[in-house]
Amino acid sequence: MAISSDLIRGHLEVVILKMISEKDRYAYDLSNQITKRSQAQFTIKEATLYAMVQRLEKKGLIESYIGTKSKGSKRRYYTITTLGKAYYQERLKEWQELKSVMTSLLEDTHERD
Repeated sequence: MAISSDLIRGHLEVVILKMISEKDRYAYDLSNQITKRSQAQFTIKEATLYAMVQRLEKKGLIESYIGTKSKGSKRRYYTITTLGKAYYQERLKEWQELKSVMTSLLEDTHERD
């Protein structure tokens, strides 16, 4: 079952920062990783991905550079900045708290009033 983009939209920044923190990546690689790691339950549209990395770059959370030529044209790679690493850690903590609250609210483990 595909996941609604509305559910994940607010968390795309942290997803992209996570992947770039693992290693420098180019846009197509980011897109493939998102599809692969979600077991094809979520795919990011190209326009959404490019808008997201541009926004992250404007905020100073990532930087881009042109890599060496590989099977065609040169690729633009993204790397996480020190500010981006700190921002990622903050957003990850927020997500973990949200996950805990949502689990408490939605799981049927409490007595009914």
